[in-house]
Amino acid sequence: MNKRAPGRSHRQGITLVEAVKRFSDNAEAEAWFVENRWPNGVACPKCGSLNVQERPTRKPQPYRCRACRKDFSVKTDTIMHNSKLPLSTWAIALFLCSTNLKGVSSMKLHRDLGVRQATAWHLAHRIREAWESGQPVFAGPVEADETYVGGKESNKHASKRQNAGRGTVGKTAVAGIKDRETNRVKAEVVEHADARTLLRFVHEGTERDTTVYTDGSRAYLGLNREHGVVEHSVGEYVDGLAHKNGIESFWSMLKRGYVGTYHQMSAKHLHRYVREFEGRHNQREMHTEDQMAALVAGAEGKRLPYAELVGERDA
Repeated sequence: MNKRAPGRSHRQGITLVEAVKRFSDNAEAEAWFVENRWPNGVACPKCGSLNVQERPTRKPQPYRCRACRKDFSVKTDTIMHNSKLPLSTWAIALFLCSTNLKGVSSMKLHRDLGVRQATAWHLAHRIREAWESGQPVFAGPVEADETYVGGKESNKHASKRQNAGRGTVGKTAVAGIKDRETNRVKAEVVEHADARTLLRFVHEGTERDTTVYTDGSRAYLGLNREHGVVEHSVGEYVDGLAHKNGIESFWSMLKRGYVGTYHQMSAKHLHRYVREFEGRHNQREMHTEDQMAALVAGAEGKRLPYAELVGERDA
């Protein structure tokens, strides 16, 4: 490997031309989805039986479970459930969302995939559901921090301003931790960035003997972990091993996506955007096809109907 090569040159990537050539045929795209969803053979999404019949006519669905007598396809009970988009479109969408570090806007997907903007917006949010990483617990050392996401009050329409000051007013808090050993990140939208919330987040995401590095915020004073502090308030940003450069780099990528790609992340859906950047960060060491395959695995059981997406209450 050439140490001077740019980026993560050790990874096996897929070019856009290769992706389009490979997945433009719907039958080949379907075969790829089937292989990655069911590596041990096609299984019924309802009962898990491997006693499955493949219908020669593929109607009303390609597969029928002989055990529970349910018809299904590779889309059934996934983020693609009830989607009329061809699997070739889904495969290329997975490629685009996996390989663009700052995300892909719904307008870009609308133009690149040849679908309506509303369809592209729904598709992108469904893909974000597949990045769900569960509740990892880090052994550390860990960096912990919080940030705020949202537009400036001065840039908002008068009807949307809270008129309650500046700084974090009108923005949504996001808590995050980064494991230095594995380079993995865990981030979560929180209602308040107070001591109770941040301590709960850090304690749930770290082992008891983990060393945690934070800034001098009073919110972390009750941390029940070995605790290293860097005092930003006095211009200190690195003190030996005490720094937050890793988690701040993650916040920087999230904010670049906000400003340069999406331009707006509503509080209502911010948790999905945060999940996207967290998931993509945690998969960066993987080969491109493995990143896409991980999304297929993560799509299992993650239905997100459009009516549910637009009907959610504001956070």
